[in-house]
Amino acid sequence: MALQRTLSIVKPDAMEAGHSGAIIARLQQEGFAVKGLRQLHLTKEQAEGFYDVHRGRSFFGELVEFMSRGPIVVMALERDDAIAKYREVIGATDPAKAADGTIRKLYGKNVGENAVHGSDAVETAAREIGYFFPGMDVRPTA
Repeated sequence: MALQRTLSIVKPDAMEAGHSGAIIARLQQEGFAVKGLRQLHLTKEQAEGFYDVHRGRSFFGELVEFMSRGPIVVMALERDDAIAKYREVIGATDPAKAADGTIRKLYGKNVGENAVHGSDAVETAAREIGYFFPGMDVRPTA
C-alpha cells in the first residue's frame, strides 16, 4: 500500500448537529494523520469554485447553497491507501445505503446532507487539497 493524502470536509449539517469532534476523532482512530485543518464558512463563490466539476448538473445550485450555509471543517489527511480507506470509513453517499458504523450512516441525513465529503481519486485529492491549502505539498511526508 502507498502512503497517500486525501481531503475531508465536515459539511454544514454535521457541524450544525455538533458532530465535528466525533468525526475527527473517528478519523484519527482509523489511522489518519491530520496534516492540515481549517474551519471556515464558504462564500457562494468559493463553493461554486470547489464544486465546479458539477456545474451544469441539476443539483449544482442546491449543493452550492448547502455548502455555503454554515461553517465547515476541511482537513488534509494522510495514511496508507488514504483515499480508499477514507471512502470505506465514510460509507455510501446515501446514508440509508451506507454500511452500519460508517460516518454517513451515523451522522448523515440524506443524499444531499450526508455529513462529509471525501476525495475520490489521487488527482482529485491533489486538486481539492490545493483548493483549501494553497502551497501545501500533497505528497506524503514519508
